[in-house]
Amino acid sequence: MDEDGQTPHPLAAARAVLGLNRGQFADALRAVARRRGLRSGTDRARVRKWEVNGVRPDADSQGYIAEVLGIPASDVKPAAWPQWLPPVDRGVVPLGHATTVPALREALLTMDRRTLLSAIPGSALVVLAGSWADTDPAAVADGPPRPGTLVGEEVVALLEETSASLNALATEQRQHIAPLYDAHLTRVTDLIDEQRFSRPLGVRLHKLAASLSQTVAWIRFDHGLHGAASRFWIAGLHNAHASDDRDMGAALLSDLAYQASWRDDPATAAGILKKALGRTTHPAASSLLHLRLARAQAALGERRSTLHSLGTAERLLGTGDNGDIPTWCSWMSPADLAVDSGRCLLDLGDTIQAHSLIAEGQALLPSSRDKTRGIFLAYRAQGHLSRREPEAAAADALEALHLAERIGAPRCVQLVRDLLPAFAPYRQAEGVSELLHAAL
Repeated sequence: MDEDGQTPHPLAAARAVLGLNRGQFADALRAVARRRGLRSGTDRARVRKWEVNGVRPDADSQGYIAEVLGIPASDVKPAAWPQWLPPVDRGVVPLGHATTVPALREALLTMDRRTLLSAIPGSALVVLAGSWADTDPAAVADGPPRPGTLVGEEVVALLEETSASLNALATEQRQHIAPLYDAHLTRVTDLIDEQRFSRPLGVRLHKLAASLSQTVAWIRFDHGLHGAASRFWIAGLHNAHASDDRDMGAALLSDLAYQASWRDDPATAAGILKKALGRTTHPAASSLLHLRLARAQAALGERRSTLHSLGTAERLLGTGDNGDIPTWCSWMSPADLAVDSGRCLLDLGDTIQAHSLIAEGQALLPSSRDKTRGIFLAYRAQGHLSRREPEAAAADALEALHLAERIGAPRCVQLVRDLLPAFAPYRQAEGVSELLHAAL
């Protein structure tokens, strides 16, 4: 149902995917017009007329709508309104036997920009996490391979080496070859579907699909494509389940939880993480999941639970066999623990200690982790704002903005833009006008 209790108009459904109400959508359309040096009189009432009263937007407005929705201008057919709008898919492949390929195919369909994917409801994600936690792995089939030329060790090894090289690239370099990740995952999916391999090689292919799905999901997430990101994480979960890799499964659920927290749904994040923690095996993996759980609990205002989760994350960090740390969490360091702990304390209102921890983590962060540095700078800017230090906040926010734009990290850019309303009372402070101009 839409805001008027009716079956949603295609525009309303597409707008909901972006998480925008009618007023916010109208704001976005006016911003597009301004970027083109034009003006738009679109307001909430006009959007409602389009969605409820059957009024057709003029050609210019339809062009603005396409840009906000990320649809190529060539797809806009003003006379065919609203048929040219993309369909909205709300499906999710449930965890179960023989679902690895369907889940991958579902995710890979998101390469078609004509399909606009919504974020999966939080309740469905918690159910999925519970299904993963409560069921035994869906083992790779033991039967004979299908007829045809078998996939050999050399092919799988080459695919693994290529994947490792792609995953090792820094964020600022990935933006130049993003389609290669999709193509690589597509080929791995095709090989799994063909089933011409021995069982040990099948396990490796599923592990590879899980790892690649995680990387592609993060690329989508960093560009604000939340529905697509969710489906790649879910596809990875299916393949981690098939290869009996519990820590990787927990990682993918943890990423879904991180996304939920990012989208201001900490209850879903906490629900997912509590399920995932019951099946993690390596202390480093448990440490990361407890840290993300603390973030969700802090957003919910649960002080005691937050402090307990932070303490557990700190206790587990650095324990266990260092040579056996899963690759997906090997980056976690005291810097991450300090900054995320500070971010939790900001949510709980402990601004002085929060600011100290964020500054400590910022100093510890390796220079190679630019995307994380940008996020840390935005958190530190928020800490300065909470202490009514607009000059320092503006300096950190502007540095974060320039860094994010340089490396191609739209998610980090948006994090800075989300801080802009808090700068409104300080327009005369040093650096604030420069920040506001740069971020608009």
